[in-house]
Amino acid sequence: MFMATVDSSIVIISMPAIFRGIHLDPFAAGNISYLLWMIMGYLLVTAVLVVTLGRLGDIVGRVRIYNLGFVVFTLASVALSFDPAHGGAGAMWLICWRIVQAVGGSMLMANSAAIITDAFPAEQRGMALGINQISALSGQFVGLVLGGLLSAWDWRAVFWVNLPFGILGTVWAYRSLRETSARRQSRIDWWGNLTFAVGLGLLLVSITYGIQPYGGHTMGWLSPKVLTGLISGVVLLIVFVIVETRVAQPMFRLALFRSRAFAAGNAASLLAAVARGGLQFMLIIWLQGIWLPLHGYDFDDAPLWAGIFLLPLTAGFLIAGPLCGWLSDRYGVRAFTTGGLLVFSLSFVGLLLLPITFSYWAFALLIMCNGIGSGMFSAPNTSAIMSSVPATDRGAASGMRSTFQNSGMSLSIGVFFSLLIVGLADRLPSALDSGLRAQGVPPDVAAHAASLPPVSTVFSAFLGVNPVQTLLGPTGVLDTLPAHNRAVLTGKEFFPHLISAPFHHGLVIVFATAAGMGLLAATASLLRGGPATRAVAAEAKPPQVRAGSRRSS
Repeated sequence: MFMATVDSSIVIISMPAIFRGIHLDPFAAGNISYLLWMIMGYLLVTAVLVVTLGRLGDIVGRVRIYNLGFVVFTLASVALSFDPAHGGAGAMWLICWRIVQAVGGSMLMANSAAIITDAFPAEQRGMALGINQISALSGQFVGLVLGGLLSAWDWRAVFWVNLPFGILGTVWAYRSLRETSARRQSRIDWWGNLTFAVGLGLLLVSITYGIQPYGGHTMGWLSPKVLTGLISGVVLLIVFVIVETRVAQPMFRLALFRSRAFAAGNAASLLAAVARGGLQFMLIIWLQGIWLPLHGYDFDDAPLWAGIFLLPLTAGFLIAGPLCGWLSDRYGVRAFTTGGLLVFSLSFVGLLLLPITFSYWAFALLIMCNGIGSGMFSAPNTSAIMSSVPATDRGAASGMRSTFQNSGMSLSIGVFFSLLIVGLADRLPSALDSGLRAQGVPPDVAAHAASLPPVSTVFSAFLGVNPVQTLLGPTGVLDTLPAHNRAVLTGKEFFPHLISAPFHHGLVIVFATAAGMGLLAATASLLRGGPATRAVAAEAKPPQVRAGSRRSS
């Protein structure tokens, strides 16, 4: 799980090195799509496939699908590291193999929680799933640091790092894991799988294109392609619900949502994922585009240091996850899940109140609280969800849980970027226009730079590139300016000071929305009721492992 989720974030921080390695300018016309698909493609595929692959695990064996996932993931990592092309063709090679890698990651995600639930009795399940969940969540943030370190050496090393873990994991899984769940003979629900995959896929693809510029608009939400995709996706998901109520052997038993523990746990998971999913992007842009340059760091070095300065967030996960998973086994889940989400929400309020040039220790404390709150919630919540379903449905239930989590993260990126860009669009153009003119940039060039979609400026900071170079480099104006003005424009302080007020305005909107989502998630968690029904827990009780036999754990 750690390896699968590291790969959802390791590429984010490695983007500058990857684009340099394949000789592609991400800011050239039409190339932003490559950037977004490198980020979103992995999340999109895992969100769409985990339910189907979880259900397939229920039918043919969870361990079999899990082991195959290791093989697919490792082979895709090899292919990614041997990209033979440059430019757009090189980017498409990476995107396609990232999608294949995501298929392998989906096999791991969909079945790992179900295998652990089978292997551990109810009184130990919270601790076991806590380790699993924190491995997954911490992987998202450890990937940021690994990406910065490895890409500074060679961008291909970002994919090589998977090989030893993938090979060892594949050999270990095939030698050690044994099926303990009873397989249920069942037909594959083709219509359910098709309507779910296509419907959710259309929604998430439309979100990916919605945050790109369209025509004269700063974003693409009014594009006919985006609107058609969103409407079609919603319609197909409604058809999916109808299909699942009509077929004899559905892909996912919607009756499971009648369980308050299952329904409330997944609702809280979705809302928390929406609140958390875009957080790392906002923090990275904040650090790389403003805070680090103002504290003397070069734009080129900012991606690595952003990952390092976000380590307290990972530390919070690692501290709280297993501990609260173990405590929830003894004292119940509701106090930990609801309490964790309240801590999580309050950390966003604290971030909202920080000045744009904050003291690092205050920032570190707040993001650690955010990680602690997420850790308090995630492990007990997963244990409660998985303990609330019959053993025969655990694969599909684990997949649905992962779908809510991954879909929430994809939705979060679209929502957070949109809110941030709306905030920037209100104030950035006038600040940029006046700032450039003050340094001698001709009025027509300054006006043109100020009229460009804010998404280009945001992605410049995100990729560790001096945004002024991105805006003015193609015009040739920088070479005509006096040396002093040129030095000011391309220095470490001009752009951060220029964007600070507009960015903070957008950040307030984003963090206020995240805090609200966190409180809604806490409310959903509070409504889950008491412990999972004992009838279900009894039905889900795993078979005893004979002494001396190899355990599935």
